[in-house]
Amino acid sequence: MLSVNIGPFALSGSVLLLLAAGLVAAGAGHLAGRRQQTGIVNTLSDMLLAGVLVARLIFVAFWFDTYRNAPWSMLDIRDGGFMIWPGIAAALLVALWRGWRQTALRKPLGVGLAAGVLMWGALFGALRMTEPPALPTLSLTTLAGDPIDLAALADGKPMVVNLWASWCPPCRREMPVLAAAQQRETGVNFVFVNQGEDGATAQRYLSAGRLGLANVLLDPGAALGREAGSGALPTTLFYDAGGRLVDTHLGELSAASLASKLSPLRASAGASGKD
Repeated sequence: MLSVNIGPFALSGSVLLLLAAGLVAAGAGHLAGRRQQTGIVNTLSDMLLAGVLVARLIFVAFWFDTYRNAPWSMLDIRDGGFMIWPGIAAALLVALWRGWRQTALRKPLGVGLAAGVLMWGALFGALRMTEPPALPTLSLTTLAGDPIDLAALADGKPMVVNLWASWCPPCRREMPVLAAAQQRETGVNFVFVNQGEDGATAQRYLSAGRLGLANVLLDPGAALGREAGSGALPTTLFYDAGGRLVDTHLGELSAASLASKLSPLRASAGASGKD
């Protein structure tokens, strides 16, 4: 499950995991500290803020050359550009600092964090079991109306599968980034699977945007989105050269966030080539 729709909003699985783990951590910390009337909600909030800030700053610094041409995009965290491990380290430093300064906070904070981590691990394992491990086998159609499946387009290369629709604003915003990557990344196959629209509608949008995309497929029933576990657009799926799903992205991709996800795909392609 990549996303859950709540009314008009879509929440990614990773955000839901974080929310659930945070709630469990706050509850467990409250129970552990209730005798001393010590809560950990403020500390958890500061940990989250520090983690997100550091994770974003390190990501932007690492991919600064990519952001250079559009500096304001550094502030747009919707592209999902974060370095996870520096963020976790920053959050833990906040916890250690608070625990060192406030003795009464140590037990409830330790109990809360342990409970949160256990909850996150259990839910993460459950979600991973629901993700399709390999390329879906369902039949799609080309703009010309010919049936085709994703395996036929793989050709032994890593594959990026973008689920999009012409009515979707973030889909339209990210499309030039993906189109440029398709032209540049000859070792990776890019496939654009339109969700829920007919060929004429998709073709009108592509022609008006002069995007020059290859491998545009139609999925009128949005079956691929359901199989991938995402009802939100855009959704992008990343498969290695062996056809295994290795990464996903819900929402708009920036040039930097796309580059960060393509880097391990190139590495996997090189390793498989040596084998």
